[in-house]
Amino acid sequence: QHWTLILSIITAATLIVGNLSAVFQQSVKRMLAYSSIAQAGFMLFAVIALNKMGAQGIILYSAAYCIATIGIFAVLMKLKDYTFEGFNGLARKEPLLAFTVAVCLFSLAGIPVTAGFFAKYFVLSAAIQHGNLLWLVILAVLCAAVSVYYYFRVIMAMYFKQGEPVVAPVSGGFKAALILTVILILALGIFPNLLLCWI
Repeated sequence: QHWTLILSIITAATLIVGNLSAVFQQSVKRMLAYSSIAQAGFMLFAVIALNKMGAQGIILYSAAYCIATIGIFAVLMKLKDYTFEGFNGLARKEPLLAFTVAVCLFSLAGIPVTAGFFAKYFVLSAAIQHGNLLWLVILAVLCAAVSVYYYFRVIMAMYFKQGEPVVAPVSGGFKAALILTVILILALGIFPNLLLCWI
């Protein structure tokens, strides 16, 4: 119990620093790097709670975060420009790449029907079950709202801005891997118990 306050302060600092730093980045790659700090802050809720829901939450969160991150960085490998402007018009040039990035970002933001939604739900519910952490849960929800801003900057660039992004050739196998990534994110978002029961 005496570690709860210390871990709570570390979690709060991780959420605040990670999200605020991500807001001011001009490179999508750097934005994802700083947002990963904030994602680690959400995972810490499971460590603080130390209950069954927390254990399930960190498993689901790890899977959701890894799949979404792999999907986004796979697309980044095909782009020459990592700035937000480098994503301008990507939906028109490579619709599958843009759709994959959008689904992955929705998951990282915790939007419903994606794996990230239930991941956040489980870790935050675990913290509420633990008790005395409502203030930290409220802070986490506010930080999640901030993350929606910088994640949606990429989606706005891909779908609502004009541009000619430089994209490396995309093979059929690569497209199949992206489709599988999207399916996994949506499957975990609709049926999270599939993973939890298997584990």
